[in-house]
Formats: sequence, structure tokens, C-alpha cells
Amino acid sequence: MTTHNALELAPEMLAAAAESKAWPFEEARRIIERYEGKPFPGTVLFETGYGPSGLPHIGTFGEVARTSMVRHAFRVLTEDRVKTKIICFSDDMDGLRKVPDNVPNREMLKAHLGKPLTRVPDPFGSEHGSFGAANNARLRAFLDQFGFDYEFASSTEYYTSGRFDATLLTLLERYDEVMAIMLPSLREERAKTYSPFLPIHPRTGVVCQVPVEERKLDAGTIVWRDPETGERFETPVTGGHAKLQWKPDWAMRWAALSVDYEMSGKDLIDSVKLAARICSVLGARPPEGFNYELFLDEKGQKISKSKGNGLTIEEWLTYAPTESLSLYMYQKPKTAKKLYFDVIPRAVDEYYAFLSAYPRQDWQNRLGNPVWHVHDGRPPAIDLPVPFALLLNLVSASNAHDKGVLWGFISRYAPGVTAETHPELDRLTDYAIRYFEDFVKPAKRFRAPDEVERQALAALGEKLSGLSAEADGEEIQNAALDVARGIERYQDHKRTSPTGGPGVSGAFFQMLYQVLLGQERGPRFGSFVALYGIAETRALIDKALAGELGA
Repeated sequence: MTTHNALELAPEMLAAAAESKAWPFEEARRIIERYEGKPFPGTVLFETGYGPSGLPHIGTFGEVARTSMVRHAFRVLTEDRVKTKIICFSDDMDGLRKVPDNVPNREMLKAHLGKPLTRVPDPFGSEHGSFGAANNARLRAFLDQFGFDYEFASSTEYYTSGRFDATLLTLLERYDEVMAIMLPSLREERAKTYSPFLPIHPRTGVVCQVPVEERKLDAGTIVWRDPETGERFETPVTGGHAKLQWKPDWAMRWAALSVDYEMSGKDLIDSVKLAARICSVLGARPPEGFNYELFLDEKGQKISKSKGNGLTIEEWLTYAPTESLSLYMYQKPKTAKKLYFDVIPRAVDEYYAFLSAYPRQDWQNRLGNPVWHVHDGRPPAIDLPVPFALLLNLVSASNAHDKGVLWGFISRYAPGVTAETHPELDRLTDYAIRYFEDFVKPAKRFRAPDEVERQALAALGEKLSGLSAEADGEEIQNAALDVARGIERYQDHKRTSPTGGPGVSGAFFQMLYQVLLGQERGPRFGSFVALYGIAETRALIDKALAGELGA
């Protein structure tokens, strides 16, 4: 992602944008339709939310990345004549409900349970002054790392500065209407004590979930009792002396800030509906929205910060570039997707495949190409002569532990290609080695070939011996197919070969991956051999026949 800058607005691109079916354009059109027949406001506001009780995570990245894509599409459709802004809002006035497991000084934090996060001391002992401020700093550093263009907003600052005061007083005035919306959604026991306002205890500093006994509209206050002592308090709803429960708070924020667009996860659909109704009660129009599907772990379970299942963003970026993650966020946002280590190689290769196709496409196809959205309309020109999946298999076959060994194969395969001329490929070699060591190598399971497979391997080795060392991937692939066609087990009579005979079953190549690489699948075999080397592949076959692989 890149920061806000001038747009390329070629006439051909604008014409294509008007017709584009890419989902960011579809979302951007809904914002434009929101103001149909009316002038745009001074700034069209996009919002994302963040709970700073924990560290920013891959979902935070996804929401800001996707919102940025919609914003960019909106800028193009309006020819950049409308000011826009993304605000990343931190709910740092929320009370600390429990002590996280992954922080130091946990005993100290227990003494501050219930207090707003910006009034809880920083367990990290940093210069930030509070737990909320420390996590806010991490959020900003996290977003800045990816070059997002945004404005940070703190709930504490907005409440205490009076920025929400007018809307809070409106909510106090329309309290009964808000309660009528909220109460049917609550459990019976919860409904008995529910109030949208949460006063901050003047003595303990705790965010109090207590029923409101009286509302004083002229004074702008609520009257409530300490649940432990029974002492009666009168608290202003303004100036940061009280905050709202999260659903009314969400609605209040939309109304107070005139938010035009905010997306959220599918699990919040009912909450969005409630907040939208409250926003309307407050006299404002709810923002346009988008409900994205949730990510799943390798077992198909919803990813949870508390469970720690699935991938963290740090883990993804250990094995792949940021752009591949942005691509994964772009693709099918309304489809539940697995977010685990085995999706990374495909995401990497898809990113570079889209990047390679981009220059050859017309504008209509360019705007449907994910890299246009990943790079705010300016995809880089990158030549990648070796796909990531092929690099992984090269590491697997060669047992390379440093990229110098890999570059020996690469330079032979693609003369003139070096780490200096192709820095992006050099970066991928590091990723490939790390991914192989952590995920491929521990899972490698070589199996011994049976008698038919031994005959096939011997025939393949013989066939390869007749090829030139400079044979390309297509010639090698055809040689392998010729071998398979001559063995009944691997003939596929449902398909026809170019010579009119039977086609080749995929079981042949799966056997090669299992026996030679110890893996269930791999890249196109001819491309792999062209990169790894014919002589080296024949040596690999000899080892398999001698029972030396995986020993």
C-alpha cells in the first residue's frame, strides 16, 4: 500500500473505472450514490475501528487495506475532486475487562481492572504513560509500516475534548428511543440493569455498568448508585465523565463524525443493524457498509486472538512479502478463507502472476486486476523469471540452506539473472528458504517406489539422458509425458494425447513428487527439472531407485 498521492487519471482509465465490476469500485459507487442530487461534504470520511486491549493483528491490516482500496476507487470515480480521509479510531476509553496473557506485570494490571485503558499504567514500562497509549503507539507504528494514509483518533481524546458532547446530549435526550432499540437484543438479566451510558466512577476511576436512576436533561447528567456502597452520584455525560456502551458508542461516533463508510466482519451484522437504527435516532444517516467474511484456521475454525489460532501478520511477513498479503485481503472478501501457512506460496505466485499480466491488459482488465488495487493504481514493473513454488521445490531438492546455492541453479537456468539485476527474486529466495525449513522440511515423507514405479523412474532417467543439458521446460515435460504414455498404469483413456493415443494421468507426476521430493504435489515437472538441472534430476532418480532418499 502507498500513502495518499496524486492520481493517474487517463481518460481511458476513467472510462473503464465507470464500468468496472471490481468490488472496491462497486463499494465506491454506493458512497457516490449516497450523495446523489446533493453536494459532497467537505470531506468524505472512511472509518476503521480498533480495540487497543491487545496488539494490532492481521484483521486490523485487512480492514485498513480493504478500506484503503475502496477509498482509492472512490477518488478515481470522482476524479479526485472530493477530499477524503480514513480515520483509524481506537476505543481506548473502554474498561480493561481482563488481564492479557501476553503482557508483563500482570499482577499490577489486576489492580486496574475496569478502568479505561488510557488510565491503566503501561505494563511495558515504556514512555507512553498508559496501557492504551502504548497499544495506540503500536497501532500507529503497525499502520505506518505499510504506508497507509490515515488519521489516528483516540476515543479518550474525543470524549474528553468535548468533540462528542453535542451528540451525547442528543442521545441523553432520546434515551428512551435508544433503550427501545437495545433492550430487545439483550438477555433478560442484562436488560434489567442496562444503560447506554457508563459513568466513570469519580473515586475509583472504573467504568461502571450500572442502571441509570434519573436523567437530568437541563444539566446534561445521569444519576446512578455505586453497586457496592449504594452511594448516589450525579455525573455529566459530557467531557469524558461517562462513555457509551459499544453499540450506542459506534452509532454515536457515526453521527458525531458524519462517517460515510465503515466495513466490519460478518459476525457484527446484527450489531451494525442496531447501531444504524440508533444513528438514525440521533438524526444522522448511518454510513455505507460492507460485511466481509471471517478467516478460518487450518481446521476451518474462526480465527481468534484469544485462541491464537491461524496466522499472525508477523508470521505471514516472515515467509512472504506484504503485497501477497494485500492480494489475499483483496480476493473474495465475502468468502470465508483459510488463513494458514499453506496458503502463502499460492498467494505469492498469484501476486506476481497478476503483476506480470498487468502491462499487457487493457484498462478494463487492469482495473479488475488485484495489483491495481494493492498498489493504488501504480503497480511496479517486476520481472520474476522463477515462480515462488518452483523456488520452494528447488530448495527441497537441493537441500540448500543459503541462497548462494540457489543462485547457482538460477543463474544457470536464466543466464544474466543475478541477485543484483533481480532484487525481488533475491528477496524471495530468503522467504523460500525460511518457508522450506519451517514447513516443508518437517513434513517431507519420501516413499519407496513399487515395481511399476521403478520401471517408470528408470525409463524417465533414460529419457532425460537423451536430452541436451540446455533443454527447456517444455521439452523436458514432453519427454516425461512420453514415458508416462508408455506405461499402462499412467494412461488416461478419458483424454487424448496430441498423437491420438491416451492422455496421461496426474498420478504419474504425483508419484514423482512423492518419491523424488517427499511431497504430495509440486510445480510443473518440466519447469522444475529445467531449473534444477537434468543431470541433478537423474542423480535424484538414481538415489530413489537405490533407496537413498529420506534415509
